[in-house]
Amino acid sequence: MGRRERPVDPADGPVAAFAVELRKLRWEAGGLSYRAMAARVPCSAATLAQAAAGDRFPTLPVTLAYVQACGGDIEQWRTRWEEALAAVREATAVGGDVSQAPYRGLARFEAADQAYFFGRTALVERVAELVDAYRLVVVVGPSGCGKSSLLRAGLVPKLRPRVVRVVTPGAHPRAVLPEAAADEVIVVDQFEETFTLCQDPDERQAFIDALVNGQAGRVVLAVRADFFDRCARHPALMEAVRDSTVPVGPMSRSDLREAITKPAAAAGLIVQRELTATVIEEVAGEPGGLPLMSHALLETWRRHHGKALTLADYEATGGIHGAVAHTAETLYTDLPPTHRQRLRELLLRLVTPGEAGTQDTRRPVRRAELLTADPLDPGPVLLERLAAARLITLDDDTADLAHEALLTAWPRL
Repeated sequence: MGRRERPVDPADGPVAAFAVELRKLRWEAGGLSYRAMAARVPCSAATLAQAAAGDRFPTLPVTLAYVQACGGDIEQWRTRWEEALAAVREATAVGGDVSQAPYRGLARFEAADQAYFFGRTALVERVAELVDAYRLVVVVGPSGCGKSSLLRAGLVPKLRPRVVRVVTPGAHPRAVLPEAAADEVIVVDQFEETFTLCQDPDERQAFIDALVNGQAGRVVLAVRADFFDRCARHPALMEAVRDSTVPVGPMSRSDLREAITKPAAAAGLIVQRELTATVIEEVAGEPGGLPLMSHALLETWRRHHGKALTLADYEATGGIHGAVAHTAETLYTDLPPTHRQRLRELLLRLVTPGEAGTQDTRRPVRRAELLTADPLDPGPVLLERLAAARLITLDDDTADLAHEALLTAWPRL
């Protein structure tokens, strides 16, 4: 029999729990001494003992040597080690204030995020040139191609020192359109809200007329591609942007590499080459893939250790196609049943169902309309938890989905 070991409580965390599993394997093998185990494998007795001490997580080679010495199933334990590693990384992730992260998840990049915005240099230059040449410019592309970030974190800083104001149409678009001063540029983001949220045809037409007739000065519109046909129903608008429409397509591989590695570099981090290559392969040519990529990288950042973002950390998030669902589903399943129902009510209020030929769209809603006067209403806490997970955005009085990608990336929603 081997020497008596210091007791380890599996409830102390994934490292301790894995150590207890290794000790159990050794006991089932007859309680071999570590000296006897070391005679069977190329590891010292001290190294094998340390693997099951519960002080730190053992490496895979040491774990497999331990298992081999005890006559265990190597492949089964390889899987158990990988699962335990994911749990360890989750438990010891950096977490912290996501405002310090180099990636923005589902949320768009703002002008203040310029230091982390990469991959769209040529497109920003193109839009800026058109703003100088034309009074009305349209940027059009599918949901998730990065239009909002392009304008807010790319174009706005590019146009300085000119004053640039960013507005969204909302339910009353004419009211949000200011009279522009000389050399001022108005960016109308999410122009599709003109059709999805504004219910008054006369107000909608007045808004479009103001854009076309120059009452707002120089204007840049960003519109989802599946709503461009609605724009085409207004001939004067289409004539005004005949030569100043900019399509936004998927990023090239070189642009994707910049968008992956340069934000990390700006934060003093590096991205493992294998991780960069994997993300590029998963995102290249994927319509609407940028917010999913950004969320997966944000979750990878939460899990990173030291100075490197690794493929193992990335795979633990669920990757491009699983990270958003993993984040949202974890939040949902951690709630008691009554809170889950309230969360469902809140999220569905933030969605405008699509009509024939168009996808569902997000719907900004005033917090006062979402919450009740009941002091026991979990609504306020749920909104804050959704915002902390970067699934929604909150400003002083409005809640909004962080991105429409959430509507398709989270199966439950």
